[in-house]
Amino acid sequence: MESYRTRLFLARRFSTATRAENLMKPILRPVILRFDSLPSTNTEAARQAQHGAPEGLCVVAREQTSGRGRQERVWISPADAGLYFSIVLRPESLAPQSWPLLTLMSALAVHDALLEACQLETDIKWPNDIIADDRKLCGILAETVETESGRVVVVGIGINLDDRAFPSELKEIATSVAQRTGNKPDRETLLQSLVRAIERRYKILQSPGGEAATISEWTRRSSYAHDRRVRVSLSTEIFDGWTRGLEADGALRVETDQGEIRIIRAGDITSLRAQA
Repeated sequence: MESYRTRLFLARRFSTATRAENLMKPILRPVILRFDSLPSTNTEAARQAQHGAPEGLCVVAREQTSGRGRQERVWISPADAGLYFSIVLRPESLAPQSWPLLTLMSALAVHDALLEACQLETDIKWPNDIIADDRKLCGILAETVETESGRVVVVGIGINLDDRAFPSELKEIATSVAQRTGNKPDRETLLQSLVRAIERRYKILQSPGGEAATISEWTRRSSYAHDRRVRVSLSTEIFDGWTRGLEADGALRVETDQGEIRIIRAGDITSLRAQA
């Protein structure tokens, strides 16, 4: 007769094997839809999600005619001047209060992809900008969408491939991969690197300890995480201070000049020169 101890051992071994097998399984199975032109890849991805699109559906367009960023700002998207990309995510294993970490995860994925495909090292500005030489190279917009099968997150990413991606009046605050590297990148190579990086970073985020690991990695990759002199612009006020790391949900801690720690979950951050 099989003993209780033997059954317990076999049950534990099966449980361990199952967990290991689950960790090996891919979380995302990306399918890429390609368009010559769209009003917005985020809008199309949201529409697809509302019609039952699975997690991992990616929408890519050569141009956007009504691209947008945070707070409904216009995102200029001329044909073939940028990588315009959105992906549908259904982060069921993440608590809703942790969903802001998807933006941080996406920023890390863009950082990884640019390094792999273009050999370009970049900085990450809270909450959603990729920076090179203190100028904006990429923006990220995460939006929640209600569907019959539950709430989903659509993450949109716009990377400036060459200087046609932004108007000349923004040349002091914007940049492109071509400008930073001297070569216009191959869009397809960068796209495939980005998809792989999102798969990897998304899996890490949803693994045990993944939220803390994502915050730790973002902090390591961003010069804005600690001791950066910034101006914080909120809907009702503007104040200056020093960055003091992130909260568990990805919110930015800023110490004001009066010594108060403010928790910033929405707003614009501008880097300032430190006072001597």
